[in-house]
Amino acid sequence: MSALQSLSITELLQRGAIGDVDVLRLRTALHGDRQITADEAEALITLNETCPEQDPTWVPFYLDTLTDYFVSQMEPEGYVTAEKAKRLTDRIAPEGVVARRSDLDLLIRVLDKSRWSPVSLSRLALQQVQRAVVEGGGPLRSSGDDTRGVIREGEVDLVRRVLYAFGGDRRVAITRAEIEVLFDINDAIVNPQGNASWSDLFVKAVTNVVMAASGQSVPTREEALRRDAWLVEAKGELSPLALLSAMVSSSLDAVRATYLEQSSEERALARLERQRIEIITNEEILEAEASWLCDRIGRDGHLSPNEAALVAYLQRETPGIHPELRAAVDRLAQAA
Repeated sequence: MSALQSLSITELLQRGAIGDVDVLRLRTALHGDRQITADEAEALITLNETCPEQDPTWVPFYLDTLTDYFVSQMEPEGYVTAEKAKRLTDRIAPEGVVARRSDLDLLIRVLDKSRWSPVSLSRLALQQVQRAVVEGGGPLRSSGDDTRGVIREGEVDLVRRVLYAFGGDRRVAITRAEIEVLFDINDAIVNPQGNASWSDLFVKAVTNVVMAASGQSVPTREEALRRDAWLVEAKGELSPLALLSAMVSSSLDAVRATYLEQSSEERALARLERQRIEIITNEEILEAEASWLCDRIGRDGHLSPNEAALVAYLQRETPGIHPELRAAVDRLAQAA
């Protein structure tokens, strides 16, 4: 018999409020027996979405309990399969929309705590940032800030956190599913140069994909995407694009040496590892191939400032990229 069966979930639902005493009772019931049933997991999600009054201790309990349920209690232990992911997202993100910040935090916590998870979960979390930028809505803008075309500092941090969570401490290149959302976010930002943190993250993420598509061995995501302090001494008057280009070069120079040419054996091992992950999670991982990247950069007919700065850097500093990408970079640089 599960510990939570001794408590009246129905009473809390009828009351519409979760107090500190209620959370304490729930924690006490789980002490020494952290197992919950599928029905009780459903009940906790229902409590979270239907009780507007919540004591501050509720959300930490909610995140801890349901993360443990989805990651550790459901088989296979420690991994999130496509079936597990669907069960979670069907409840907290019907039609791809997460309504509550606590559920977005749950999604990211599941990504972070699992050894492997479907890339669709990472994409879903990133799409909530996209929604905030494009629509000015969603759980990240619940405080009344409905400004569109702007990415906030906290949202940039959230993108980085999601990318770190999916990659873990492994040398995993950013996937096509993830970088597609990052391109869409960048396209939606009215003034991409206005947020240096976003420019830093975006160009490093695209560079990571370019290098992987060119047969390079990538570093861990934390190393590839780490946030740098851009200290640029502008001599004379620089245009905004020239200043951004200088910042991009300074930032990318710090990680350039971490990308190394892969041997044929290393490429084979990387393919086997990707196949192993696909078998465990039961979801295909699409890499961003060189031909796709050639079509995606500047897809709407012009380069955004961040894309232009990236292209300038790649043309000048990275001769070892895929021939298709090299030709595309040279063509885009001439058109910029």
